[in-house]
Amino acid sequence: MCGIVGATAERSVSGILLEGLRRLEYRGYDSAGMAVWDGDLIHRLRRAGKVQALADALDGQPLTGSAGIAHTRWATHGKPTEDNAHPHMSGTSLAVVHNGIIENFEELKSELMISGYRFSSETDTEVIAHLLDRAIKGGADHLSAVKDAVASLDGAFALGVIHKDKPGELIAARQGSPLVIGVGIGENFIASDQLALLPVTDRFMFLEEGDIAHLTRDDITVWNIKGDIVEREITQYEHATSATEKGKFKHYMMKEIYEQPTVTLAAFQDRIQGALVNERAFGEQASAVFDQVKQIQIIACGTSYHAGLIAKYWMEGLAGIPCHVEVASEYRYRPVVIQEGTLFISISQSGETADTLAALRDVKDQILASLTICNVPGSSLVRESDLCLMTNAGPEIGVASTKAFTTQLVCLLLTTLVIGRRFKITEVVERQIVESIMLLPGLIEESLQMDSDIELMSQAFAEKQHSLFLGRGTLYPVAMEGALKLKEISYIHAEAYPAGELKHGPLALVDKDMPVVTVAPRNDMLDKLKANLQEVSARGGELFVFAGCTQKVQPGEGIHVLGMPDMPEILEPIVYTIPLQLLSYHVAVLKGTDVDQPRNLAKSVTVE
Repeated sequence: MCGIVGATAERSVSGILLEGLRRLEYRGYDSAGMAVWDGDLIHRLRRAGKVQALADALDGQPLTGSAGIAHTRWATHGKPTEDNAHPHMSGTSLAVVHNGIIENFEELKSELMISGYRFSSETDTEVIAHLLDRAIKGGADHLSAVKDAVASLDGAFALGVIHKDKPGELIAARQGSPLVIGVGIGENFIASDQLALLPVTDRFMFLEEGDIAHLTRDDITVWNIKGDIVEREITQYEHATSATEKGKFKHYMMKEIYEQPTVTLAAFQDRIQGALVNERAFGEQASAVFDQVKQIQIIACGTSYHAGLIAKYWMEGLAGIPCHVEVASEYRYRPVVIQEGTLFISISQSGETADTLAALRDVKDQILASLTICNVPGSSLVRESDLCLMTNAGPEIGVASTKAFTTQLVCLLLTTLVIGRRFKITEVVERQIVESIMLLPGLIEESLQMDSDIELMSQAFAEKQHSLFLGRGTLYPVAMEGALKLKEISYIHAEAYPAGELKHGPLALVDKDMPVVTVAPRNDMLDKLKANLQEVSARGGELFVFAGCTQKVQPGEGIHVLGMPDMPEILEPIVYTIPLQLLSYHVAVLKGTDVDQPRNLAKSVTVE
């Protein structure tokens, strides 16, 4: 949620900051702002709306200076107005940008108002600016002021601070919200995500929980949560900068859908040796950990939660090991009983999902070990987990997750195989499944060839207000994911149900205005699913079926059937996801919604 970018350099930084905001806009697009130090004063410009509104304002009122901070907002406290936009200032001396939520801001605000401070916004962030100003006026230097302010804040935050009396200096702090330092030559940077800084550097230093950093053009100093000066490792970004461009596609989402043959290959190709999964891909200690596993606990949110639900079918059905899956925001706030030998698996595209990260931290002392399935090297979940398996999906910019989901499924299937060796998966079975996995990129390519037919199908949804998605077995979570995609980007209310539950309530909703989308692969559940479809058809519902056997599911009045390619059953949850992604995309385009940046949503949910 929200995006921070900051820079200190010998050159003017406003262009760097603006481009950084453009690359961070997937994190928040309610308002944007910038504050730049020009050697004498701090000049600020803010606008409600998307980053382009700020860019247009800068054309008429340019900011020049060699140090600055900027922010794109996803509103939490206060409406998305110019007054609530970041950066926030206390007087004219200092400016602050902030990601996260300050939980005790109301108490601090009351205290500051008694001290004579007046507030011009509804945000929790303005509290930080006034806290810093009060400390500095009380005699503290600006670095000590930041340290003192951080100590008084409850909640999750990442901060960037500049002060007019500290030429070219930039202070950053991180607690519960991600922040990375970009390392340059004669210039240094901060950002919420390394993607913001790729035009100016490919070397990055990830701040850890509780770190405070002081940046000048030529130097970076980091203090840890204990107040000790520490060295943080500098890593080099591995993906080409073209990975963050749309290329020939109109939207990032469509580009990322079409990248799935390539990225699913990247998710497994270096993890396979001799038709078996290499356990060392999970970490040096993986084999010793897996030898002790007695059960699995999966924690995730949103799309990643759906991936976890599919993994449960694999873990219990293939591997024969107990597996529990829970939404992280529920798990972390209830008493839990953790059995001996529990491997705790967290799934997150960003590696910074607040509830997932908090759930891991809450149980670290009670579990056998932790494994994260993640897309961002150096993220908090990767650093704080005992083992990790990177999805290798590359940057995902579209808010509605696509390639991150399918690569998560590939990684979870690999995880099932290596753990299942200790239970009921024989070498013969593992080799058969690995051979199936190798077919995946080609099957996804084949599914993408359905795009034009799905675009035609999408016209039946453009004027609808509701829809129902059905699936059975591993395809039920796929139906859940399809419904989530449709509601996320087209704003059509969509629900998913196990097809066998139709007669237990949802059937009452079915009529000619409720399109019903069904994923119907060729497996032993198909005949039962056909009976469920007949229940819909008999009540005048319009059916849209993605079928693995068109001989058994035939088109007719109110029944639209698109045939899927033949595939091994183990791959069905991954491949059947593709047409549902395409359907949601084309419906959103027809409705004229913002595909990549849907209303009220942000890509990385780093607050509760």
